[in-house]
Amino acid sequence: MRLSDFDFVLPEDNIALRPAEPRDSARLLVVRPGTDVADHVVSELPDFLQPGDALVFNDTRVIPARLMGTRAARATGGGDGAPVPVEATLHRRMAPDRWSAFMRPGKRLKVGDPVAFGVDGALTATIVSKGEGGEVMLAFALSGADLDVGIALHGEMPLPPYIAAKRAEDDRDRADYQTVYAREDGSVAAPTAGLHFTPDLLERLKARGVSLHFVTLHVGAGTFLPVKTDVVAEHRMHAEYGEVSAQIAEALNAVRAAGGRIVCVGTTSLRLLESATGEDRVIRPFADETAIFITPGYRFRAADVLMTNFHLPKSTLFMLVSAFAGQETMRAAYERAIAAGYRFYSYGDSSLLFRADLDQT
Repeated sequence: MRLSDFDFVLPEDNIALRPAEPRDSARLLVVRPGTDVADHVVSELPDFLQPGDALVFNDTRVIPARLMGTRAARATGGGDGAPVPVEATLHRRMAPDRWSAFMRPGKRLKVGDPVAFGVDGALTATIVSKGEGGEVMLAFALSGADLDVGIALHGEMPLPPYIAAKRAEDDRDRADYQTVYAREDGSVAAPTAGLHFTPDLLERLKARGVSLHFVTLHVGAGTFLPVKTDVVAEHRMHAEYGEVSAQIAEALNAVRAAGGRIVCVGTTSLRLLESATGEDRVIRPFADETAIFITPGYRFRAADVLMTNFHLPKSTLFMLVSAFAGQETMRAAYERAIAAGYRFYSYGDSSLLFRADLDQT
C-alpha cells in the first residue's frame, strides 16, 4: 500500500475550529458497510446500540502540555549568545522529573542546554538527550506532584496544529478539549470522539441497557506527526502507554460471551483493546506501551463498532478506519461527508462505523 492510497481533498471550510454546542448536537454519520450510510446526530446514538452492548471509553485527561519559554544564552560567541525562544510539546513522562518532548527550533538545541518556561521563567529544565524524530529529553528542576502543578500553571492546552495555526488557545479550550469523564492525567491530545458525550447522553445509554467501561491510553504528541514514508508498511508509530484493568477485561469478555457488541469510543480505546486481545479474541489485563499500527488487512479481535471523528488525509487514523469498515466504503463515506458539510478533526462531527465483516442484521 502507498500513502497516496489514503489521500483525499478536504476543503478548509470543513475544518472545525470550535465544537458543537451542546456537545451531543454534533452530526453523526452512520456507516454500515454493504448496506447504507445515513445522516444522524450524536444524541441519537442510543438508537443504534442494543441492550447488552458495551461502550468502551478512554478516560485519559489532557494536560496543558504546550510550554513556551527560552533557551538560555550560551557564552560561545558566533552569534549564538542570545536567548532563543523555544516551544515544547510534552510527549511522554519518563520519570517523576523527566518528560520526552518535541521542541522547536530543534536544530538549535544541544544536550546540556538549560531552558526556562512560563512568563517569568519559573519552570526550568535541562536538555539531557536528543533522539530521532525530533524528540528531546527534558529533566525538570521540579519532580512528581510539584512538576504537575508547574505544568498546570505555565502550560497551554496543546491544540492540534490545524486549529492552532488558525487561532490561539483560550480559556474555552480548557473545558472544550476535555471529555466529561476524563480522570487520568497524562495525554497531550484529547480522545476526540469522547468530546461529544454529555452526562445526559451517558445516562440515556445506561437506560438503554448499554454498559459503560473505561480504559486509559495516554495520547502522545506523535499523534499529530505526518506519515513521511511513501510505503505505508515502513511507517513506525510512536509508542503510547495504556492500561486495561483485570476487572474491565473480565467484564468485556463477559459481554462478548453473552452476545453483546464491543463499541469503542475513539481510535485510542480501539487501539488499546486490540493490543490487549490475543489471537483467541480473549481480552487480557494490559499495562504497557503500544505502538500498534492498523492498516487494511488487519483482522480485528476486540472491536465490533467504532465511534470516531473524521481524520486527516494520509493519516494513520484514516488508514485505521479504512481497515475497520473497508477502504472503498470509507472513501465514499468521506466524500459524502465533505459534500454534506460535515465538520472534520478534533472539534468536528463524528461517525459510527460498523465493522466490515460484522453481521449488519
